[in-house]
Amino acid sequence: QSHSSVERAGLLGGVRLRSLQPDENNKLRGETVEQAIKEDREAGLIPFYCVATLGTTSSCTFDRLDEIGPVCNENDVWLHVDAAYAGSSFICPEYRYLMKGIERADSFNFNPHKWLLVNFDCSAMWLKDPSWLVNAFNVDPLYLKHEQQGSAPDYRHWQIPLGRRFRALKLWFVLRLYGIENLQAHIRKHIQLAHYFESLVRDDQRFEITEEVIMGLVCFRLKGTNELNEALLKKINGKGEY
Repeated sequence: QSHSSVERAGLLGGVRLRSLQPDENNKLRGETVEQAIKEDREAGLIPFYCVATLGTTSSCTFDRLDEIGPVCNENDVWLHVDAAYAGSSFICPEYRYLMKGIERADSFNFNPHKWLLVNFDCSAMWLKDPSWLVNAFNVDPLYLKHEQQGSAPDYRHWQIPLGRRFRALKLWFVLRLYGIENLQAHIRKHIQLAHYFESLVRDDQRFEITEEVIMGLVCFRLKGTNELNEALLKKINGKGEY
């Protein structure tokens, strides 16, 4: 259920990726991670990094952080939480239960450009201990040294490129112009519309809902064969009309 960018990161870092099977509700469970760590170590491998997703791309399901976190912490495995889409919803208190176990995470990422009225690109990342990242990426040649080094965070040590654009201002303007209450209303309205659409689908006997609707994603299909659903998908995407 993890985003394809996780696989790409593995290719970029030259790290072997292992995809783990979620449960019947498409949630990654702690016992699955624990068993995978055990198997990898028995095979002579060194598991060191685990990605859990809050709001998966394909079905908007939420991995069990409260189970995965303790397993990763006890086995010295870095736990990264990908909340690219659903992370914006956590500005609403009623959805924070979906973050249960977040205190176990080593890093957390979400994309305001997906659901928080900020234009592309704007991605926010939190690190429990930034020194791990800084030490890994710190390349400090003479021509980049300056007298003010260490007086403020130097984000060239936080990423692969040396330079970065100033993305914070547009997020600051959205927060200032809309305020927390209007942003919360924006999120809640989208989720309300998703549940309304869900009700319309359930009322039509030709369709069925395939995943629990929690956020703004409704997974549904025509009752019948996969070929029938593929034909419908191609027709919708081909015409560009809904």
